[in-house]
Amino acid sequence: MSDDRTGDETGLPRHQARRVRHARELQDHLNWLDTFSGTALGVLAVASGIYTYLGVSSLLDDNGAMTVFAAIAYSVAVSVGIFVFWSYLMRLFPAVRTARARIGLLGAMGLGSLAIVAMSSWLNAAALAGSAAIEQHLAKTVQDYQSSLERTHEIALSAQALERDVARVRQSFEDLSEQEAQGTLSGLAGRGAVFRVLRQKAAELSALETQIAGQTPLVQSAFTEGNTILSQMRALTVEPGPVEARSVEFSEAAVQLQGLIAQLRQLSVAPLVERAAQDLSASVVLPELDGSTEEIRGNQTATIDSVLEALASRAATLEQAAREVMAMTPAAEVTYTPVSAADAVILYARNFVPSWAGAIAIDLLPAVLVLILAVTQAAIRENREDAAIEDTMTLSELRSALAALRDVETDMSRMPEVRDRAGDATDDFPERTARPVSSEAAQAETPEPATPRPETEVARLKGAGN
Repeated sequence: MSDDRTGDETGLPRHQARRVRHARELQDHLNWLDTFSGTALGVLAVASGIYTYLGVSSLLDDNGAMTVFAAIAYSVAVSVGIFVFWSYLMRLFPAVRTARARIGLLGAMGLGSLAIVAMSSWLNAAALAGSAAIEQHLAKTVQDYQSSLERTHEIALSAQALERDVARVRQSFEDLSEQEAQGTLSGLAGRGAVFRVLRQKAAELSALETQIAGQTPLVQSAFTEGNTILSQMRALTVEPGPVEARSVEFSEAAVQLQGLIAQLRQLSVAPLVERAAQDLSASVVLPELDGSTEEIRGNQTATIDSVLEALASRAATLEQAAREVMAMTPAAEVTYTPVSAADAVILYARNFVPSWAGAIAIDLLPAVLVLILAVTQAAIRENREDAAIEDTMTLSELRSALAALRDVETDMSRMPEVRDRAGDATDDFPERTARPVSSEAAQAETPEPATPRPETEVARLKGAGN
């Protein structure tokens, strides 16, 4: 009956022999993977460099030879940097064993990854989604201009609505003047002093009403023209062709639209109505009382005072309506700012997550390979931990060791002849060259310990090979 501790022909326990075989199997896989890992890493670095070149080219305005050379130099530097950085980590990280060393290399890996993202990944994303990001910027600018145009038009229409308030106040003064003409206000029929005051203010309000009505076609025309320009800008955002050329036309249209929005903002009559309402009660020209008797003139004075009170009340109501329009939140100022493809990718990063993921993955994918190598090397070391070196040697290594030991045996067998020749040469020296050795020096010299015979090591390795 045999158990797991009896061992096999090599003298190893069975469970340890299985671990050694597992370690050898993993090592064979690593040896095979090493044959193309460097090539794969180089391909990834070159691919990243190509996209980096495209991203850098989008940032440079000039298309001359020096600009092209600068872009190529930058992309080559990025490719070399990525290749060297990950080559260092693929070799060193799996080899370290202490936790402190691994934490240090992990920190270096994180810092290097941030540097790679800063110098390469965002440019790769610009090459992958730069045009789409610029179109996204154009579309957002169109939305901002549309919101600003609609808000400005809404405020202008609210100001135009004050025309009805002005017309209502004017109509009330005209009605009062008709009543005064019939003698129902002051008791004196005709068109006297009170009638003239009422007609004076009705005429002022009628002029203001006409001025407000004249602004309505201008407001509508500006809003219609603004919508036409917005339609052109929307077409430019989706039109095929290079986005740079479309951006130039878009910028020209944006300038025109911005001017129309400013014009529409100036067409608001709310400030005009406010000033007119303030002048309505403050600038009253009182006519000379034309009553024939003191009693009639007293009635006229009392009626005029009542008219002035009503005038102040109506003016306050009109002024409050104008202030409510002026207190409306104005449209936000919109200014189109052209951006490069790289800047647009950063501004609208959330809209291009797949492009960003691909741009970062092509640079940081070797980090996964580093971790795989680290785990595999740790497993190999763990399986070989309790095995002697002669038990973990492969057949080729054992053959090399045996060949080296045979060479040692051959050299050792020749050593007597060498010693004999050395002895003969020593006898030829004159006796006067011999130097006496003191007793203290002789006692200080101690014989070296005997080294094991190489024949013993040869026999042990041969037994391990068998």
